[in-house]
Order: sequence, then structure tokens, then C-alpha cells
Amino acid sequence: MAGESVFAPKYAHALASVVASAGLDAALAQAQLKDFAATFAGSRELREVFEDPSIPPDQKLSVLDVLAERLGMMREVRNFIAVMMDHQRLGGLHEILAAYDQVAETNRGVVEAEVTSARELNSEDRVELETQVAKLAGSAVRITYGLDRDLLGGAIVKIGSTVYDGSVRAQLMQMKRSLMTAS
Repeated sequence: MAGESVFAPKYAHALASVVASAGLDAALAQAQLKDFAATFAGSRELREVFEDPSIPPDQKLSVLDVLAERLGMMREVRNFIAVMMDHQRLGGLHEILAAYDQVAETNRGVVEAEVTSARELNSEDRVELETQVAKLAGSAVRITYGLDRDLLGGAIVKIGSTVYDGSVRAQLMQMKRSLMTAS
């Protein structure tokens, strides 16, 4: 992730470890963290309270406890947020949440894939391609799409370090190599 802080993956892995060791529902923990992030982002007053160094930590924790109860937050998620507050990391909450999303998907066996195509793909094409990429990966996939008009047609799929080049450009290059070696 471009511009990602150094601490975000560490916090994400720490939360994933706590969730797993406590046998909690990872999707629920993720949803609760997102609920908190939305509440935090949507309330200037809440941000001011949590980020004001003149407000004692125990008062901030009291506010967090009220909020955690109102949001129905699991104790472990509440404690994780308290640690973030203690280490003044709430400003990086969205980065931590994005990193946790990736960790949670990896733990569920979801594989990252990149698809670069010559044209914008419609929803039917994407569904069909996602099915094919999932078969190639042998698991569920989360695909990031990109465009490269130089491809002429087709697509390039990258899963981890493996690249599947089904582009017209690659096919033309292969034909050119075949013709050059046939002489």
C-alpha cells in the first residue's frame, strides 16, 4: 500500500493474533473496528478528546468505555483501541484498518491478484474473470484492476509472483519469436 506507515501492519497483525488466540469471530472484530473508525472520523469532538494531551488517559478510557458499550464492542477490540490511544496511533486508524483487512483476508485464505486489461471490464466480464482467477489461485481472490491500452486486447493476471499473460500483445510477441526461430 503506497504511503503506508511502518506501524500499521504491526498493529494489524497484533489484532489478528489477539482475535485468533481468543477464538473470536474475525469478521465481527473487523466490523466493530470499522464502526469505531466511522464514529471517530465522523465526530470532531471525539477526535479532540482522544487527541488532546491535556485530558488525562483515564478520562479518555471512560469515554472509550461508553462508546464501546454503545457500539457493542468486544472487550478485545476495545482494548486494542485503548492501546492505540495510549501509543497515539488513532491518527493512523484507517491505515491500520486497511492493513487488518488484508491480514484477515489472508488468514481466511483470500489471495491478492492484479488484473491489467486493455479496456475497462464490465461487471459480467469481472465476474467471469474472478471465477477463472480463483480457479488459478485455488482459493478466493481479491482483485485489483488496472488498465494498459498498449495491450491491444486480453489481460495480464498476476497472482503473487506468478504472471499469466493472456494479452494480445504477448500472443503477437510469441508469434514473432516463433517466426524468427523458424527461419
